[in-house]
Amino acid sequence: MFRRKLGKSGLDVSALGMGCWAIGGPWHDALTGEPYGWGKVDDRESIAAIHCAIDYGINFIDTSDNYGAGHSEEVIGQALQGRRDRMIIATKFGHVTNEHTKEALGQNASAEYIRLACEASLRRLNTDYIDLYQFHIGDYPEHLAQEVKAVLEELVQEGKVRYFGWSTDFPNRAEIFAQSPYCTAIQHELNLFRNNTDMLNLCEKYHLSSINRGPLAMGLLTGKYSEEITVADPKDIRRRNNLDWLEYFKDGIPSPVMTHQLQAIRDILTSNGRTLTQGALAWIWAKSDTTLPIPGFRTVQQVIENAEAIKFGPLTPVEMAQISQLMTDSAESWKEERT
Repeated sequence: MFRRKLGKSGLDVSALGMGCWAIGGPWHDALTGEPYGWGKVDDRESIAAIHCAIDYGINFIDTSDNYGAGHSEEVIGQALQGRRDRMIIATKFGHVTNEHTKEALGQNASAEYIRLACEASLRRLNTDYIDLYQFHIGDYPEHLAQEVKAVLEELVQEGKVRYFGWSTDFPNRAEIFAQSPYCTAIQHELNLFRNNTDMLNLCEKYHLSSINRGPLAMGLLTGKYSEEITVADPKDIRRRNNLDWLEYFKDGIPSPVMTHQLQAIRDILTSNGRTLTQGALAWIWAKSDTTLPIPGFRTVQQVIENAEAIKFGPLTPVEMAQISQLMTDSAESWKEERT
């Protein structure tokens, strides 16, 4: 098993984690009714997939208290009964939901709420401690972040949390947490279309783990979608077109320019017998020794494909350079064709 350290914690983790947004199932905006989930899920399949990952040696799982309005955490808690010691659990807080109505209600980062959210996550996860507790409001005001960090440090002292981090794409915000001895990871977007160099540099500077959300660009990098084959489930967030950060899909259709780029680099990603998915993960591992991608899953077969990427390891420096040039050339040619 390909291993890495979880930042300065020293915890030994598999170089591949499990992202658990999709297995939370549906939940929606309380005001508009629009979806935040990925559609219907089968909890039995989700639990079987987690057990499959453990069998492959994967020991890092990432979720959030708002995924499925708490349902993702509950499924993980069920899956890890009798197996808690075999998994490093990461979860997040900051987005408020109603567990019963499956509604997203807003955000809260007050000291009182953080403590309540932590207790609720411990209950759903069926555990006495959270290995990595992550702040989920990526654009939270910098001048208030010290207060959040202070509460997290108290939770560490109390033994409810072992380490903490921030899920954000803003290096200046991440740096506020990075200076704490208990901050061991920053979660940020990273994939072939989002080359987050500044955040990688920060993680390397502070000896933090770079936990990579969106490693498969919400499924676009699997090659399963095109203008003809789109996201069908109306409760899948990828069907929305009114979220600025949702750039990989609009109305369930993958980005045409990104699809064009993917075709240009397909042969390199799939060299040596890799699938596209495995090639996309190999690219992330090659970016930095700190990276820890957390691809999502809904089936056992998806977990197997992700886990099998480990045996191939990172792409080579030559392959990385070729991909960089092809991505640039492809984006430019796509623009020229439409002007």
